[in-house]
Amino acid sequence: MDTELLKTFIEVQRTRHFGKAAENLYLTQSAVSFRIRQLEQQLGVNLFSRYRNNIQLTAAGERLLPHAEAMLTALQRARQDVAVSAEQSIQLSIAASANVWEAFLLQGFIQIQQQLPELCWRAESMGKEQIARQVLERQLDIAVLFDAPKVDEMQIDKLGDIKLLPVTTFSNRSSEQAMQQRYILVDWGTAFDIQHSRCFPQLPPPFLRTGSARIALELMQQGGGSAYLPQTMVSHLLADNSLTLISDAPVMTRELFAVSLPKTAQRQQISDIVYQLRQLLHSN
Repeated sequence: MDTELLKTFIEVQRTRHFGKAAENLYLTQSAVSFRIRQLEQQLGVNLFSRYRNNIQLTAAGERLLPHAEAMLTALQRARQDVAVSAEQSIQLSIAASANVWEAFLLQGFIQIQQQLPELCWRAESMGKEQIARQVLERQLDIAVLFDAPKVDEMQIDKLGDIKLLPVTTFSNRSSEQAMQQRYILVDWGTAFDIQHSRCFPQLPPPFLRTGSARIALELMQQGGGSAYLPQTMVSHLLADNSLTLISDAPVMTRELFAVSLPKTAQRQQISDIVYQLRQLLHSN
């Protein structure tokens, strides 16, 4: 199957707009439409339902999506494996959600890269469900997550805890006051949501919900606000009084896990990386 057709299918699915997909792929809109028709003809099904500007995947399109992603990822990895230099004979792929990268993994990954120069890497940011699927399909060697999948085939290693601090740009604010004005609810996973709801049962709708701590911090610095952010990200801002702790709000923690498959050719390298990530997290 022509991979260009699959790339076009995924881009239309992502943008839900033929014109935007065409811009992103540097094609004309008619070329994008033609490619989708080609793919639909090859498969004998309709992949999208089109109602004016509302483009949605059909049931067949939903079933095709994970296969298309897997095929393109496998092709990309094959190209990378073939191109690996003699000095970098082993390639590893690692993934995490945006928040895990921002809270800890980016700095840890940089240090591990420096310590293991013989490895060639592929690093991705994606959602929990996609990460779990790609680990099981052996498209990812290791993933770092807050909420580890409960799957028997996976090896789950606890790395440690991330401390989340209730911080604000406003002075002398109680938690009730802070959450009434420009409170940003950051997605720190299921366990955080449960604890947050117990601590703040009367919470009004937040000013913003986001899956990125970096977005939350930037908005707070530009226009003021409050949020739960990782200690690793805000410690220097607390030190120079750019942010202050909300004194009557509890500090929360999230457990961080490394997820991999127990039987893999790169088991030793993965075990070494898990050990180093654990050491780095404990040293923070």
